[in-house]
Amino acid sequence: MKKDKKPSKIKQFLDNVDDKAEKNGKKTIWQIVKFLVVSTLVTLIQLGLVNLLYFLMKDWTEPLPDFLASIFFENTVGVNHSNWGYILPFFISNFVANTVGYFLNKKKTFKSDAPVWHYVIYIVILFLLILFTTWLQGVVVNWLTSLGAEVIAPTIAGMVAGTVQMIIIFPLQKFVLLREKKKQENGE
Repeated sequence: MKKDKKPSKIKQFLDNVDDKAEKNGKKTIWQIVKFLVVSTLVTLIQLGLVNLLYFLMKDWTEPLPDFLASIFFENTVGVNHSNWGYILPFFISNFVANTVGYFLNKKKTFKSDAPVWHYVIYIVILFLLILFTTWLQGVVVNWLTSLGAEVIAPTIAGMVAGTVQMIIIFPLQKFVLLREKKKQENGE
């Protein structure tokens, strides 16, 4: 016989805050706070993974195919940055981290029962967003390096890209892809 598992004190606390936020009309503010907590975890995953992958792939200097080379050209993203060993670590780390974030937000932040095809839409949008923010990071790093701020350039570029992603991903998830489950009437 399977015992009913009692929710942890943390889960009970968070559920209580969820209920209070909804009753006080501050549900979206509370969701933004939860989204930012998930985003912090996503950032930690992404930073760890990008550094590991960059270390492993830094010698992979094979040029990008023409369609990517036209986006990531050296005048924009910096010398020696228009190759697979530079671009792929940013892309893979961003993709993995944001996929983790999607499922955490689905379950914890928005409490959604969205169908799988919403995730497919998210992947397509995420692909385009990562492509853009990877390019943007290169532009910011290149610009800050030209100003003599090479040491802090990657961190600032990552923060800029993360802010752009949050501005796009939060409303996309909240209002389109991960709408909250509809509450059933009569306790059903």
